[in-house]
Amino acid sequence: MRLPTFLFCFFIPALLTAQVVESMPPIVYLLKPDRVFDGEVMHEGWMVLVMGGKIAAVGPSITASSRTTAVIELKGCTLLPGLIEGHSHLFLHPYDETTWDDQVLKESRAERTARAVNHAKATLLAGFTTVRDLGTEGAMYDDVGLKKAIGKGIIPGPRMLVATRAIVATGSYGPKSEVAEIHLPKGAAEVGGPEELVREIRTQIGQGADLIKLYGDYRWGLHEATQPTFTEAEMALAVTVTKSSGRQVVVHASTPEGMRRAILAGVSTIEHGDKGDSAVFRLMKERGVALCPTLAAGHSVAQYKGWKVGTLPEPDRIVEKKKSFAAALAANVTICMGGDVGVFTHGDNAKEMELMVEYGMKQIDVLRSATAVNADVFGISATVGRIRVGLDADILVVEGNPADNIAQIRAIRLVMQRGRLVNTR
Repeated sequence: MRLPTFLFCFFIPALLTAQVVESMPPIVYLLKPDRVFDGEVMHEGWMVLVMGGKIAAVGPSITASSRTTAVIELKGCTLLPGLIEGHSHLFLHPYDETTWDDQVLKESRAERTARAVNHAKATLLAGFTTVRDLGTEGAMYDDVGLKKAIGKGIIPGPRMLVATRAIVATGSYGPKSEVAEIHLPKGAAEVGGPEELVREIRTQIGQGADLIKLYGDYRWGLHEATQPTFTEAEMALAVTVTKSSGRQVVVHASTPEGMRRAILAGVSTIEHGDKGDSAVFRLMKERGVALCPTLAAGHSVAQYKGWKVGTLPEPDRIVEKKKSFAAALAANVTICMGGDVGVFTHGDNAKEMELMVEYGMKQIDVLRSATAVNADVFGISATVGRIRVGLDADILVVEGNPADNIAQIRAIRLVMQRGRLVNTR
């Protein structure tokens, strides 16, 4: 059964009357794009056979296995692994809509979950079939429930790796009141020492956390200066306890000292790294710690504060971020693709990829970062991240060649998750 591009793009969606094809059972597909990016290398003239929700064959010459195989012609297109978002907050929405404090304090968990359902769908339709969600920011363990609902097929969304509440040092995180007698709900779990830290890690694991996130520094210094929170010994303890469960520790850190402590403690990734210098990035490379730079978050916040993109002078935070990202690239640090989406709009995840290119990363390396590199760093490469026989058929097809123009990653032709079509245009 051969489906030309025009029939595939228009006839099937019209029949199904919805973009999200939740009820369509996995069938056999032979996808025939102009090229296939396998997560590492671009291959011209390759095809991909999908059967039973898995990638069954890949290469330049594949024959349809039966008369019931749906052959999808994708002329002018590039096929890639489904993209992996490395730093998401599905329970947040852009800060120019509602401030972070007001989301934590004034939006009910029911409202926040309803928003998260919509955010999950938008993320999947944008071609991001997996997300690492790094904290509910006050919504407790509701990310675990969201993950389960997606897994059961109740709602559409990406597969999720969840951090639940994240962990902060007592007194360091918000929201905060100027009145000492008022105790406001916090956006993360507070711990006051090693015993509380270990208890909280084990509690979060028991509640369904796939990884543990620590805030290694925060704006709690004198005059709200960003300063380290946990000691190196406390971070090392967190890593020891968490690794014994087979999980990873990731750390929010933007200062060289906060990053240094986390690296020496043996964490998996550093999130942000805004003020990282050449010395700390060399240490990251030596210790095999990856960086998730979240360029799009800072870029968005600068705009919320009045900066118009393209105008000079650039805000200090943009200049600083470009400098630190260049230093990380020069040190050959492993770079994960993750934008801190939630600070900006869900479904606009590709903004991070575009900025990675703008800030100096090669386009093919950005594609690797959003697929195979993220899969390897996050420990999920046995399932997703590459176009390889036996892996889940999480697939994105875009028009043109994003290795030549990264913006083509937005020109989506189809999205497939576990062999099911979830988005066609």
